[in-house]
Amino acid sequence: MVTQSMTLPASLHVPPALAEQLFSHLFPGDGDEHGAVIGATVVETQRGTRFLARRLYLAKDGVDYVPGKRGYRMLTAAFIRDRIKDCEREGLAYFAVHCHGGTDHVDFSRDDLASHERGYPALLDNLEHHPVGGLVFARNAAAGDIWLQDGRRIELDTTVFHGGHRRVLQSAPAPRPAADPTYDRQSRLFGDRGQAVLADQKVGIIGVGGAGSLINEYLARLGVGHLVVVDPDRVEISNVPRVVGSRRRDALPWLTKSGRPRLLRRLGQRLATPKVDIARRVARQANPDIKFDAIRSDVTLDTVAASLTDCDYVFLAADSMQARLVVNALVHQYLIPAVQVGAKVQLDQTGSVTEVFSVVRPLTPGVSCLWCNELIKPNKLQEEALTPEQRRQQRYVDDVDVHAPSVITLNAVAAAHAVDNYLMSTVSLVPEGYVERWMRFHPTAPEVRDRAIYEVPRSDQNCSECGTGGRLGAGASRRLPTRITSTS
Repeated sequence: MVTQSMTLPASLHVPPALAEQLFSHLFPGDGDEHGAVIGATVVETQRGTRFLARRLYLAKDGVDYVPGKRGYRMLTAAFIRDRIKDCEREGLAYFAVHCHGGTDHVDFSRDDLASHERGYPALLDNLEHHPVGGLVFARNAAAGDIWLQDGRRIELDTTVFHGGHRRVLQSAPAPRPAADPTYDRQSRLFGDRGQAVLADQKVGIIGVGGAGSLINEYLARLGVGHLVVVDPDRVEISNVPRVVGSRRRDALPWLTKSGRPRLLRRLGQRLATPKVDIARRVARQANPDIKFDAIRSDVTLDTVAASLTDCDYVFLAADSMQARLVVNALVHQYLIPAVQVGAKVQLDQTGSVTEVFSVVRPLTPGVSCLWCNELIKPNKLQEEALTPEQRRQQRYVDDVDVHAPSVITLNAVAAAHAVDNYLMSTVSLVPEGYVERWMRFHPTAPEVRDRAIYEVPRSDQNCSECGTGGRLGAGASRRLPTRITSTS
């Protein structure tokens, strides 16, 4: 139930397929007004209330959207009744949608607001537990009048259309922010407004080893305002060549080096610096004002995953199947774009190198899914659920104690491309019509043209993860695939 605890600001988040359907319906090129209804999941966070568009009902002109009695157009009573029933059944907020002319500015007319006064109190009674409201769109602007069950009315601050070409709409262009001389050179690329957007971002990083530590530094130096970094591990001496900001003394080599008594080595491993603490040190050296949440734990725990549900973006730099499972669910369930990054050196049974590559896989809600692309393996999930002793008994080849080769330059290729993708999308430098691609880089390919391979990821509307009948936009109404944190 939505209560007076609803926090501000309020934002609407729309996955790409629904955004495309909505805009094609509202702006078909005839210059006329058209209508629809959005059913949205309500997610309350400390950063504000997020409405996640889960259902889109297009009103057919002349049948569901007809000439109004007091205004130009209106939704029919039967269409409203049926949509209220749909929203009540699924536990969604109800938003009536229409369009106005114009481009960068939009607001409700007096007739619009009068219709809200007449109709929304009754709709609140019918819906019982969730907000109702009206949304009005121009081509590059959106406004919302939202009525809450506790009697308050709030305005919608932003509408975010997710996708390769990400768009953030407000009722009018935001005023020009003050310039920060610290970021003068980069703001010459994306402007002071772009820099202000980065300062307002909350970004998660899962894993701050080789690739994640680079991502952490890049984001901090770009001026991202809030980082949430998750990693359960402490640094080891073999991590130092590729974990940015780590120092030999962080790994306590005088205790952990080979030849020391086993008891001393274990003590050194327990006292070595956590990777998240190194990441925090690096981030604050780059930006002393950054807000930094260092979580020395596993993203597969429910409380840890919950700390990411109000992020604007998530970087997955931990290469476990369970981490993939959780982040993939976060992407679709909470409409949070993400990217999986990594680098791998594959060896044959003789120890010879067979393949070297770096990967960058952007994950967009409803568009790209690790399940649909067979990058979450059920047998690997089962294997990771075993204890180390059970893995050794079953003689798994990919035992956690067997370390594959890893080189900082391979991680840097993946990290740089991943952060570039995030940056260009966030500051709106991606051109309209951009098609999201996954990237794979092979530095040892004999021909230069073969060193970068691009593919368009697959998705399936019937998928239980990314499909409209699955997790997509479900928010807290579905449980994330996490382990329950022990309270003992």
